[in-house]
Amino acid sequence: MKIRVFLADDHHIFREAQCGLLAAQPDMVVVGQTGDGTQVMEQVAACAPHVVCMDITMPGMNGIDVTRDLKRALPMVKVVALSAYSDQRHVMEMLGAGASGFVTKMEASDELLRAIRAVLGGRTYLCPDVSGEMAGALVEQGRRSTPQVVLGERERQVLKLVTTGYTSAQIAEALSIATSTVDVHRRNIMRKLDRHSVAALTRYVVDNERGERPLSQSPVPDNTL
Repeated sequence: MKIRVFLADDHHIFREAQCGLLAAQPDMVVVGQTGDGTQVMEQVAACAPHVVCMDITMPGMNGIDVTRDLKRALPMVKVVALSAYSDQRHVMEMLGAGASGFVTKMEASDELLRAIRAVLGGRTYLCPDVSGEMAGALVEQGRRSTPQVVLGERERQVLKLVTTGYTSAQIAEALSIATSTVDVHRRNIMRKLDRHSVAALTRYVVDNERGERPLSQSPVPDNTL
């Protein structure tokens, strides 16, 4: 059985070129095409394609909104985005709308064929331009981000009291635990946060303030270290 493909793109010359490319494939057939976003739903419902190659910018209705509506109405139809843009925003919006593939128009010959076959196989396909753009964005995000430090509930309670000025003995009394246990928590907190003094811990809390209030049952702090 041949792969039934529908083309939605407002650039007539580009659309005709892709029709020729697809028609030359022994396992594919173009069952319909349009350059108007508002006509896609009706025509796709009528010609029942397996894959819709969807331009993002079309008159009447953009490809992102069309894809979202199409996937709600006909979830079995696969969508491959076709775009002149490879930026992260357009890619994420199309994938979020339900597209399974993304190909830039600069790479829309062999890459489009690969994308169509890949999405029919249940895979997500990003052309090299797009995958390179996304990888670069992830690397940059990783460079900017600080690994999240995970503290246990008791460690967060101890940290809050330490940075408010409580001694280990006062924390032990407030939390009904042994002083030695408080000291263990303090050492673990300092190790996890890589902060090795009360002043450094206090600065960390100020820099990462989340609006949490001190424990209501805590004693009045003694500022003696």
